[in-house]
Amino acid sequence: MSAQRPKHAPLPHFGVVNGCLYIGGISLERLAQRVGTTPFYAYERQALTERVALLRRHLPEEIHLHYAMKANPMPAVVQHMAGLVDGIDVASGRELKVALDTTMRPECISFAGPGKSDAELSSALAAGIVVNLESEEEMERLARLGEASGITPKVAVRVNPDFELKSSGMKMSGGPKQFGVDAERVPAMLDRLGALDLDFHGFHIFCGSQNLKAAAIQNAHEKTFELAIRLAAFAPAPLRILNIGGGFGVPYFPGEEPLDLAAVGENLKRLLPEVKQRLPEAQIVIELGRYFVAEAGVYVCRVVDRKVSRGQVFLVADGGLHHHLAASGNFGQVIRKNYPVAIGNKMDAMERETASVVGPLCTPLDLLADQMELAKAEVGDLVVVFQSGAYGLTASPTAFLSHPTAIEVLV
Repeated sequence: MSAQRPKHAPLPHFGVVNGCLYIGGISLERLAQRVGTTPFYAYERQALTERVALLRRHLPEEIHLHYAMKANPMPAVVQHMAGLVDGIDVASGRELKVALDTTMRPECISFAGPGKSDAELSSALAAGIVVNLESEEEMERLARLGEASGITPKVAVRVNPDFELKSSGMKMSGGPKQFGVDAERVPAMLDRLGALDLDFHGFHIFCGSQNLKAAAIQNAHEKTFELAIRLAAFAPAPLRILNIGGGFGVPYFPGEEPLDLAAVGENLKRLLPEVKQRLPEAQIVIELGRYFVAEAGVYVCRVVDRKVSRGQVFLVADGGLHHHLAASGNFGQVIRKNYPVAIGNKMDAMERETASVVGPLCTPLDLLADQMELAKAEVGDLVVVFQSGAYGLTASPTAFLSHPTAIEVLV
């Protein structure tokens, strides 16, 4: 007897009434009518709010939560998150403009990422946000810009540690990286920083992303605190900010289980007393993007054709990889696996079939679901891709083949 195939983790975030998915209290069919067209992304306010509340329950109250808006920079989403979290991290000048339009105070906004232009640094300087320095050269440029403008830049040093976040989907440290300053170079950089007219705030130490193993995150937190305490001895001023990154993952694929957030929180409670004793002025920041927003969003497209090719059913939809590159398997996957996908207006239909959902593009890469068990669908039915609130539209090649872009709504 063959082993049972693993299934996707349960998705309790949205309700189902009379077989139809509900997003933000609105049936999917009604929402599609309200939007006026497909494809579209829909993000649920209540799910965003509940995710922040979940983190507040499990993490120590001393932890400050920052939203890494690169995960979903839709202005309405960022504005909503600004009312829930303690800070926002941006990764470009354009993101900075969106963040500054929210209710978040500028001093609670930080700017990370390599290759910042002089124009971006000047904007950050004028806004009074904290710039995470990615190199010694960037430090010198920002100091010159500050001197020319008569404004003292607020800075933190982004550190590339000599360890990595094990089992992470995307490793951001532990070897030669374009991100941050190698830990062994930081003491000399701090010495130079102290001679410049720069307002030192602290460190940003980010190891990796999309990790579902609590033990790996616990280990990274322990090593991060040890490194920060060691480097603080070389700092020109006491640390006011220690951003320990994030890396909290969400389950996308069959067989994956949600992160044990309670275990992560308990470990932080154990570590923080010593950290606060050694770094008494430092705010401890956890910066998350995907974990806040991924499960709050869905991508919706409509079946426009149904065809059978040599015994295989293909549901041809009006959306595809040009809107949702990650779900197509072409954004970070080595071996393609299906996101959770369903026929959103037939959630409890008894008649099932194995089908592939493909998009309208002239490439075999345009695949949203590969031979999945789905409700039997017809032309006009609505395909839903779950776990789509992060790295969706803005991480996709929207200009590819010149099809219309997708709409985004917050409900």
